Amino acid sequence: MLVLSLKELMLVFYKELGLPVCPGTILFMYLRPSTSYALEHDMIVSTFNTIVIPMLNPIVYNLRNKDNKTCVHGFILKGLTDSEEIQLVLSVLFLLIYLVTMLGNIGMVLTIHLDIQLHTPMYFFLRHPSFLDLCYSNVIMPKTLGNLVTSNKSISFTGCFTQMYFFILFGGAECFLLSFMAYDHYVAICNPLQYPVIMSSRLCSALLTETYMIGFMDSSVTMICMSRLHFCHSIVIHHFFCDTSPILALSCEDTFYTEIMAFIFVGSTLMVSLITISLSYVSIFCTILKIDSTLGKQKAFSTCASHLLRVIIFYSTVIFTYLKPTKSYSLGKDQVASVFYTIVILMLNPLIYSLRNKEVKNAFNRVMQKRDGSKVLRKQ
Repeated sequence: MLVLSLKELMLVFYKELGLPVCPGTILFMYLRPSTSYALEHDMIVSTFNTIVIPMLNPIVYNLRNKDNKTCVHGFILKGLTDSEEIQLVLSVLFLLIYLVTMLGNIGMVLTIHLDIQLHTPMYFFLRHPSFLDLCYSNVIMPKTLGNLVTSNKSISFTGCFTQMYFFILFGGAECFLLSFMAYDHYVAICNPLQYPVIMSSRLCSALLTETYMIGFMDSSVTMICMSRLHFCHSIVIHHFFCDTSPILALSCEDTFYTEIMAFIFVGSTLMVSLITISLSYVSIFCTILKIDSTLGKQKAFSTCASHLLRVIIFYSTVIFTYLKPTKSYSLGKDQVASVFYTIVILMLNPLIYSLRNKEVKNAFNRVMQKRDGSKVLRKQ
């Protein structure tokens, strides 16, 4: 009787049948008790296993294939400045921002997860922007900090495109997550009695899965188009991370069709999400104006204020940076905008939501009191 190990079985699938196998997602999905099934987590992992991996294969093979037309094996990230003194100041500043971002967003996720009173659709959506901010920050900041404190500013071709892939993925997901949060506010204010029925856990999980699927689609299409370009001139990226505009500027081929495809997918993501947000807030403001009580109006406005502030900051910088021709790319202006929405905003988001939201602050206090109480019980 022939017995194959898991590794040998994977090799058979990979080499003989040409099927991609992701052992991490397969083990997570199927080699565990059925009682541990969680709709939200399993839908996301299933999406990754059945949709994302097949989309990644052309990119992986194209980047790893020696017959690829690309002549370069890596790039050099120019960074924000050549001055060593300024680099030292920026490294300390960015490290502090990175730590505040990580602690703030982890604290937000844990507070919402641990406090049962926040297990509502509104805070379900509020938890995932913090998770996206954590992912965003870890895509950009480690390499940026490394380039500031060391003289080695090189990045491999595969590493650069991987960074850009996840950057676009989380950006696309963030756009639709913000639009679904606007829809959640719309239902809460305009249809408060039907809110628990409309915003069911199944709908919330479906909307969350859709956000990541859209991000995967945007990033995959963009990467497939860009990975086919021919880079044979300069390898210096005039930016502090691998972004589409400065990389397209390095290609020695005509990038018109690549720009059109990226513009269509990224632009449609921005426009559809913006239209959803705009329609939601038009309905919200019309409903608020009909409220007779001043206290009721203030409460309704306070519900939307934090989200609306985040939308304005995020979309203004993203539209300024991306919805324009690549030839109009300006090193100074675009880098400042990129620093703002890839580093600064990620630090401000947990502060905006926690400082303006009494329920989050009260929940944090309850979690800390439970933690202190458990310590006292252990001592006794």
